[in-house]
This record gives sequence, C-alpha cells and structure tokens, in this order.
Amino acid sequence: MSRPFLAVALALLVLAGGACATAEAAGPRRVDIRIHHSRFSPEAITVPAGVPVTFVLRNDDPIDHEWLIGDAAFHARHRTGGEAAHADRPDEVSLPALASRSTTLVLPPGTHVFICHFPGHERYGMVGTVTVR
Repeated sequence: MSRPFLAVALALLVLAGGACATAEAAGPRRVDIRIHHSRFSPEAITVPAGVPVTFVLRNDDPIDHEWLIGDAAFHARHRTGGEAAHADRPDEVSLPALASRSTTLVLPPGTHVFICHFPGHERYGMVGTVTVR
C-alpha cells in the first residue's frame, strides 16, 4: 500500500468515526424519573436541545400521580383544571399507583417545569425542572 493511499484511508476512518459520534449525540435520549413518597427523583434534569427525549416515569407510590410539563400558562390552566386523566398528550401523563409510563418529547431550549397537580401535591413538593441546552 502506498503512503498517500494509507493517509487518505486513515483520514476517512477518522471522519467516519466522528460522524458516528455526532449521530449518536443527536440521537434519542432516555431519562428515568421515579416517584417515591410523593417526590420526583431526580428533580432537576438537563437534556440536549433538538433531540427526542423519552421520559420513563415510574410511580412507586400506592397512590396515583401525574407528570405534566409545560410553561407557566400551561400550569396555571392545570392548577384549576378538571381533567382526571391525561391519555393522549405527550406532555401530560397520568400515573396510576405502582405503574410505569413513558412519553417522548422534543423540548425547545430553556427551562421547563414538571408538576403533579393533584390536590396538595405541588405544595408538598412534587415539582421538577428540565433544562434544555
């Protein structure tokens, strides 16, 4: 093999490796959130912008909860809302006792708040944030 050919082949391998790493970095992410003793864990999460993030929510409590993520206006509507369950919206997830659910979102850059709006749960501390960078 000639040296110029070897140099080109090596350069192509380096570029291909970098492309794979970039594709992997832009791929979907998974975030596990556990609910235990009416608390979210973790309460603060950071994810990359522009990629799908699958939130896997596990309710270890013997009571129902919900995971609603949105801006201030979204949460203001839900604090007074009468929706008993959230089935078809990826930013609104109902979590029966001792159950798991998942949802996938692509969130815009910024800080997004997730809350359980069942009576008294937000006041008790069922609040968390997702920072998107």
